[in-house]
Amino acid sequence: MDTNVYVTFARDNLGIEFKDIDLLVTAFTHRSYVNEHRKTTKEHNERLEFLGDAVLELVTTEYLYSNFSEPEGILTNWRSSLVRTESISAAALRLSYEPLLRLSRGEKRGSERARAQILANTFEAVLGAIYLDQGYEVARRFVTDELLVTFKDILAKGSWMDPKSHLQEIVQSEEGFTPVYKVLSEEGPDHDKTFRVGVFVDGQIRGEGVGPSKQAGQQQAAEEALAGYRNSTV
Repeated sequence: MDTNVYVTFARDNLGIEFKDIDLLVTAFTHRSYVNEHRKTTKEHNERLEFLGDAVLELVTTEYLYSNFSEPEGILTNWRSSLVRTESISAAALRLSYEPLLRLSRGEKRGSERARAQILANTFEAVLGAIYLDQGYEVARRFVTDELLVTFKDILAKGSWMDPKSHLQEIVQSEEGFTPVYKVLSEEGPDHDKTFRVGVFVDGQIRGEGVGPSKQAGQQQAAEEALAGYRNSTV
């Protein structure tokens, strides 16, 4: 992809005139792409991701510390909700990162979950590139404008809470029952199993989830059940 595409993207989508556009190109370069283009591409985005992760945590922590007086445990949970894969991959999607990803042919055919992880990693790598190219204040402003603005919505929905805990709180408050989780099916060999889990309230299934462990399946099932509760109140 032509470098000018990244120049235009930085100006129009990020609102930044990069001094070293190669930093941004590297931020969009997945390890798999380097493996397929060894003669023309030498560096992937994992070092920038490492840096961006630290910048993201600092900016988010500074914001929460400066604006809220809750105890450490709650601030930690709030920070986790802001920087988790789902939150930052959604920000990357809003900013139209996906068309600029430099991936191998195999990664381009990857699962939705794998793509979300790649987008989240790229968000951190781009942040690392912004920090190196523009400095901390520009990086902080970028995180504030693109990620921290979602915090009011996170608080309103209660999505900062662990999904199972949040679901239990709602179900016990509104219906007087405790959610029950059951494994509906198991697939795959012992070393690579996939579990389909259902969450039931008063004998009725309210959500299903699939994951590489029972716990992961339970979390997804709880999230689906929570979505049902939110939709019923709209």
